[in-house]
Amino acid sequence: MRPFRFGFQIPPDASTDLPALAREAEAAGFDVISTWDHVSDSWSPTLPLMAMAAATSRIRVCAMVINNDFHHPVHLAAEYADLDQLTGGRAELGIGAGHAFTEYAAIGQPFDPPAVRKRRMAEAVEILRRLLDGEEVTYTGVHYRLAAVRTKRSVQQHLPILVGVNGREALAHAAQHADTIGLTMTGRTLEDGSSHEVRWEPERLDDTVAFIAERAGDRSVELNALVQAVVITDDRRAAAADICARVPTLAVDDALTTPFLALGTHDEIAAHLLECRRRWGISYFTVRSIADFAPVIARLRAR
Repeated sequence: MRPFRFGFQIPPDASTDLPALAREAEAAGFDVISTWDHVSDSWSPTLPLMAMAAATSRIRVCAMVINNDFHHPVHLAAEYADLDQLTGGRAELGIGAGHAFTEYAAIGQPFDPPAVRKRRMAEAVEILRRLLDGEEVTYTGVHYRLAAVRTKRSVQQHLPILVGVNGREALAHAAQHADTIGLTMTGRTLEDGSSHEVRWEPERLDDTVAFIAERAGDRSVELNALVQAVVITDDRRAAAADICARVPTLAVDDALTTPFLALGTHDEIAAHLLECRRRWGISYFTVRSIADFAPVIARLRAR
């Protein structure tokens, strides 16, 4: 069984003192600090990682996740090889196929159907892996064509790549090429362009994890859950009911079971994450609150 890893994703309204935020996350026991990639007036995905790594000594840095459609894989490989060099081998790369159609419209970029975006990302992941490993890459695909391209290689022997994706074809590819799969278990994107229908039934996740394991074969793939809410409370069921009132596709029992929510006392949340690791093998949890989650980390590290 994999040991736990814990990530902190900076919120969109994070203060300008990112170094202090990074030091706080490192002191709280987080393993990774991450950004995100959206067309907004908030932080960009990569430059803040350098500032946060420079202010710390241990914590790893990762974009979670880069929108593949907004970044060419050759430029991305060069950027993250540099980041890895400059952070002493602490970089990780998260990548997704893009989903916020409002952002594509805002910058005048075509928004292709999901299958096209996911296949383009699959090609990019293969290119990124080879470039970051120091290969000269010639590649002819549907979406990318490269002729004898090299970038700087990562200082790590193997810079980890997280792929955040759903759908059987995309998951099968990730199972063979990603180091970490960011589970999403979501449905269609809603009208605001950022929210999704949720599909958090535990049996559905059972099937998804079994499918990944089957397609991974002998490969060991880490599983990540981006926790959407951490609610410290003495009444888990009431907290779940409150969330379900705002998420029509979510049932209370599923909200209490899903790895994408952390509800209860710190002891209850620690027990919940242990059960999620036992049932689904999810060992890497990313949250958006340092203070609420730090006591959970302390409890799980003490076991």
